[in-house]
Amino acid sequence: MYDLVIRNGTLVSPLAVESADVAVDGERVAAVGSGLRGRREFDASGLLVFPGVIDAHVHMALPVAGTRSSDDFLSGSRAAACGGVTTIVDFTVGAPERTIPQAIEQRLEDAAPSVIDYALHGEVVGWHAGRAGEFRDAMDLGVSSFKFYTTYTASGRRTGPREMTAAFRELARLGALAVVHAEDDGLIQSIAARLTDEDRSRMRTLAAARPDLAEQVAISQVAGAARRAGCPLHIVHVSSHIGLDAVRAARSDGTSISAETCPQYLLLTSAVYDRDDGHLFSAAPPLRADGDREALWAGLRSQDIDYVATDHCPFTREQKAWHGSFLDLPYGLPGVETLFPLLYTEGIATGRLHVTDLARILCERPARRLGIYPRKGALDVGSDADVVLYDPNGTSKLAAADLHSHTDFSPYEGKAIVGRVAATLSRGEVVCEKGRIVATPGRGRPVRTGGNRETPKSR
Repeated sequence: MYDLVIRNGTLVSPLAVESADVAVDGERVAAVGSGLRGRREFDASGLLVFPGVIDAHVHMALPVAGTRSSDDFLSGSRAAACGGVTTIVDFTVGAPERTIPQAIEQRLEDAAPSVIDYALHGEVVGWHAGRAGEFRDAMDLGVSSFKFYTTYTASGRRTGPREMTAAFRELARLGALAVVHAEDDGLIQSIAARLTDEDRSRMRTLAAARPDLAEQVAISQVAGAARRAGCPLHIVHVSSHIGLDAVRAARSDGTSISAETCPQYLLLTSAVYDRDDGHLFSAAPPLRADGDREALWAGLRSQDIDYVATDHCPFTREQKAWHGSFLDLPYGLPGVETLFPLLYTEGIATGRLHVTDLARILCERPARRLGIYPRKGALDVGSDADVVLYDPNGTSKLAAADLHSHTDFSPYEGKAIVGRVAATLSRGEVVCEKGRIVATPGRGRPVRTGGNRETPKSR
């Protein structure tokens, strides 16, 4: 008899939908089949049973524009668990005077209160060829993906082409993954230099100040550098049709490239900047046109976009108060708790995607690219028993007041949501049930990445 059996549910994987029980011993999946019995049993009749969701792009307690994102690892992980997320991947806070391993050690301390498991990307800031050994030391600490910026020169985060090429060569030698925020800084700075005070006073200018062309150019450039270096590459928060085309072109040229998009680029457009509260939607890249939104959904269907992550970086209304210029705002939106419900509502309930696609783009694909599959992202025998049980019946209105993130607004306020997360299990333990957190702070564990990273196939 097993420790726990989730009985009578509909099990969803990237390949199939089937009626099956899931048995758990300790923290791992012990069996998948029918008629399984356990000392404890969870009746999942009428529920969809998915692997736990992996949000591979979050920013908890991140210093931004003189403030700090409003979720720490405790509040953010609680919100994640209530949304069916069982693993988050955050970033170190890079600085020229701090080595990447030092930043990892600090971030692991920050993450210790988490109620779910977590991994890290190492942020690369102020790096030069003399610091090549930091990548190997970081990998010894369990971090095998490294974040670069092609923009934000003023804050010192941008890595120039020469340094980036040298870093890519070192990452290729180590089998590590380059993760890139791709917006062309030269183009952005050129536009910024021509903005008038009136331009800066209009929130809508943000969309023009960081155009889709900046994304396309930067993706093409870093993809070329990665291909020449033989370095695996991942592009975060692809926001535009032409940005996606650049990913496709790089893949057809033989680059080992993967890409993510975010719910805000799938559901929202730059039209929100014309609202009285348009400043609350500040983000980089900015929101785009409706045609971009539809192109990204098509990219998910064709698998040209590998997965969806949130770029969860929440702020309160007070933190995002309007002071007369879009340049003075902190950029970032909340999303970790609403990722699964929004994708189910807008992807599955509308027929844009099949339910098996959800298991692929929220579970399997991020786990494979990060090299943590099948420990995470699957419900196979031996996998961590990370499970989200989703009730597809009924509708509700999304409201920030009902969410668990430390922010007082949602970009999707009032949106009708199809279904709800009934329960979330992390390593066999119920951490959220019916919207109520039942997890102990600090029960989450760090996850080492890169063990068996897979390269996306040309498609």
